[in-house]
Amino acid sequence: MVAGTHGSLHKAGSTKMTQISMTAGIDTSKATLDVAIHGSAEHWQVANAKAGWACLARQLHKKEVRRIGIEASGGYERGVIKYLRENGFIVVLLQPIQVRAYARAHLLRAKNDRIDAALIAACTAAIDRPRIEPDPRLEELADSLTFVEQIEEDMARLKTRLEHINDPRLRRLVQADIARLKARRAAELLRIAGRLRSHGDLARRFDLVLSVPGIGERTALALVIRMPELGLLDREQAAALAGLAPFDDDSGKHRGQRHISGGRERLRRSLYAAALPAAFRWNKTLIELYQRLIRRGKTHKVALVACARKLLIYANTVVARGTPWVKADAPC
Repeated sequence: MVAGTHGSLHKAGSTKMTQISMTAGIDTSKATLDVAIHGSAEHWQVANAKAGWACLARQLHKKEVRRIGIEASGGYERGVIKYLRENGFIVVLLQPIQVRAYARAHLLRAKNDRIDAALIAACTAAIDRPRIEPDPRLEELADSLTFVEQIEEDMARLKTRLEHINDPRLRRLVQADIARLKARRAAELLRIAGRLRSHGDLARRFDLVLSVPGIGERTALALVIRMPELGLLDREQAAALAGLAPFDDDSGKHRGQRHISGGRERLRRSLYAAALPAAFRWNKTLIELYQRLIRRGKTHKVALVACARKLLIYANTVVARGTPWVKADAPC
């Protein structure tokens, strides 16, 4: 290299810079999108609406950006993600915890929309591409399933309220609301299952999961819709993704209690709810597991979490093998 000039003696240097410059980050709000290019001081803002998305896509194409990171922002990011993917961009949806962890690792404390966009771009450039490409069919079904889960939450609140109401007229009103929500829940689940079964590959996966004793239609829908990776992961990865893996908490001579943490909360709730009837009635293997853990001094909740994890492992196994549940082949 000639003295007084700037450059690299390594050929790979220019290649890496090209890869970095092809990554952008978007900080999302209800009204606007702040955009930054990794490795560059460029920054601009567009409206979070169709006209703004079109302008954004043109500018990103012009700058030869192919990979874009967006932080999940309560649903305000959905429209622009769909638009960019339809226009050929690779969009990585980051969870807030990922971006915050990256900022802490780099000792970054300042925060505003412009800084956040640059931080998201840097975080996106540093992480691997997702193993599974998003399936738009599952995204639509997930919205419908979330609506069903919200109905279930409303029913639970009304049932709690009913326990403290003595007036017969008010009790009838609340009971009517519960009955109405129950009917709506059943209708929505029927509609979701019908839409899912209209796709051959999803229907086959659904039937495989349903073959596991203790997994009903409601839980099977949650597994197929909320875990598209099902059948492609090992048991440890699947449990961690659902938030059912017990993580170590050790340091030196200290041996801390294992706890589950993180993961996909709504999926974990569905599996935990299914674990109770499965461990007491429907799945003989889980009945034996639950009783064995209780005899060893484990609490009811710990034993149920273990059963929920087993249900997930069984579902993951039957999808990976492509064959229905066989009791003799149940993973230990």
